[in-house]
Amino acid sequence: MIAWEDTGHPATGGAPADLRVYILDDHELVRRGLQELLEGEGFVVVGSSGSAVEATRRIPALHPHVCVLDARLPDGTGIEVCRDVRSVDPSLNCIILTSFDDEQALRGAVLAGARGYVLKEIGGTDLIGALRCAAAGESLFADDVAAGIVGRLVDEDEVDPRTSNLTPQERKVLEFVGEGLTNRQIAAEMFLAEKTVKNYVSSLLAKLGFERRTQAAVFITAPAGADIPGLADPVRRPGVR
Repeated sequence: MIAWEDTGHPATGGAPADLRVYILDDHELVRRGLQELLEGEGFVVVGSSGSAVEATRRIPALHPHVCVLDARLPDGTGIEVCRDVRSVDPSLNCIILTSFDDEQALRGAVLAGARGYVLKEIGGTDLIGALRCAAAGESLFADDVAAGIVGRLVDEDEVDPRTSNLTPQERKVLEFVGEGLTNRQIAAEMFLAEKTVKNYVSSLLAKLGFERRTQAAVFITAPAGADIPGLADPVRRPGVR
């Protein structure tokens, strides 16, 4: 997994002198500790919150140079916040800060447009360097890591034509549905809010022409063209009536 030390990027001089930072973490002590560390280095903390909803609303208006976003939150994830605020303002730079060394979260961070994904065990000096690089628009991901994630997405697109009309996230949710995971379990695996997973499930069911998730589970685990008891037709394919 990539942490700041692994990237090999030096601290950059391209970051703004008065670097403005927004902190999102649901633990108040973490927020205070980060703010004290950053302000001690001359950074300006323009805002902080423990809620994904509040951060999503405030960040575009405050326009910080870099956002430090906790991966797991009670009402969502830092990855979702990164994706949402960058959809409003693509110039925003975000770093996902997490306690978990997780491949799925790393992938989500890359796809959301984050500048980096760092573990909370990172040292203060390294975090400062990471923030300066991110604020200057540099990626903290090793080139082969980001390229590998994109490459795997291309490979996944080629694996199963049955799900070609689903988004990458919907296809991943469908895989977990096929494994029998609940929405809550899928949310934990994908670093998403449970409500977001529920929306993905509803969307993929509609696209595949199913009414129940059990049908989708059978669909994704059965061989192409198989006649599955309980389905009105043989396992369908998107766009086939």
